[in-house]
Amino acid sequence: MKKVEVKGMSCMHCVSSVEKALSAIEGVTDIAVSLEDSCATYEEATPVDEAKVKEAITKIGFEAGEVK
Repeated sequence: MKKVEVKGMSCMHCVSSVEKALSAIEGVTDIAVSLEDSCATYEEATPVDEAKVKEAITKIGFEAGEVK
């Protein structure tokens, strides 16, 4: 399981936006976004470039931290 910090979320609409952005990335599955913890977790069905994950988050207006 991978985890990425997502800064700037303030409501459930933000959570939904992050889930939608991550689900558009090929190979990303089992996405869970936590408003309380300011992070998103996901599984990889196939290897996913961490830069794509961060780009998807920043493209919708949030700040992405390190993918762990």
